[in-house]
Amino acid sequence: MSKLGNLGARLYRGEVGYDFVGKRKIWYGISILITITAIVGLAVRGLNMGIEFEGGAVFNTPKTSVSVSQAEESAEKASGHDAIVQKLGDDKLRIQIAGVDIKKSDQIKKSLAEDLDVKAGDIDADLVGPSWGDQIANKAWQGLAIFMVLVVIYLAIAFEWRMALAALIALIHDITITVGVYALVGFEVTPGTVIGLLTILGYSLYDTVVVFDSLKEQSKDITKQTKYTYSELANRSINGTLVRSINTTVVALLPVAGLLFIGGGALGAGMLNDISLSLFVGLAAGAYSSIFIATPLVADFKEREPQMKALKKRVLAKRAAAAAKGDSAEAPEPYADEEPEDDAVPGDAAPAVVGPRSQPASRNRGRGRPSGKRR
Repeated sequence: MSKLGNLGARLYRGEVGYDFVGKRKIWYGISILITITAIVGLAVRGLNMGIEFEGGAVFNTPKTSVSVSQAEESAEKASGHDAIVQKLGDDKLRIQIAGVDIKKSDQIKKSLAEDLDVKAGDIDADLVGPSWGDQIANKAWQGLAIFMVLVVIYLAIAFEWRMALAALIALIHDITITVGVYALVGFEVTPGTVIGLLTILGYSLYDTVVVFDSLKEQSKDITKQTKYTYSELANRSINGTLVRSINTTVVALLPVAGLLFIGGGALGAGMLNDISLSLFVGLAAGAYSSIFIATPLVADFKEREPQMKALKKRVLAKRAAAAAKGDSAEAPEPYADEEPEDDAVPGDAAPAVVGPRSQPASRNRGRGRPSGKRR
């Protein structure tokens, strides 16, 4: 078995682990700082909306020897607006200019034909109205709202409302960070970006539900034992599914990273950036939130219940009594593998047997004698 597999097995059995829940204030602080940075970037710089949302014109030119920078300069000079130029196959160019109407489009087309040394009839011009972008944005918001409502209802039924609330906060956390990164980087927001944002919600929710399912199984009859608090069981659930979460996130991020850094960066296929950046940031934020945000929030919500407060007092009192008697301070065996025990007074349980358990005398009688009839 590989080292990672051994580590995963030890984490699952509770032999090793990291106190994620115990240090939740650190993770909350980091998330608040990142979220504030994203909101400030969004408020100051705003989103670079594509022509699908703002309206404009797209010009596809035939093969030309003019460079991208020269074509961009010519388009901005002819239109008076910022232009985005992308190089396609066979030295063709795609020029996007926002805020252009039909009359202005014809003038730009003629000017581009002269500067690029091509025929005006060979340049394809497509106009996009802002109303179409508004429809896409409205449908996206509607889909997001419906998705959130269905998620909350499902998690409240399958688990409980505290887990549903924690998952909802984690999803909002992921979306805010992803949108903020788009504002800070300045990438263009297109319908592909919207698709990417909606896609990351499923990935983020998947990792969260895996941890919640483990926590639900381990916390059955939790009040009938005095070894673990709810926060400790939540931490065991995170550690037990940690390697699985890392593996699924890395496998999902590798192809997305290829699209973003190789396709969009090295090869210059700018259109790949629209969806790949949202997926890359969203997947990373989703993995982070499922481990450092969602489950610690559930522990915070549950520890406010009177039953969980009483359980924590009993657990701490039992440990204090055991420490006063000088008992071993070793960590208890995994709760998932043991039977629930009654809330007995510490020290009433039978002492642990060291070595082989002795057999009753009646069962040892006659052993060691040779077989056969007695004389």
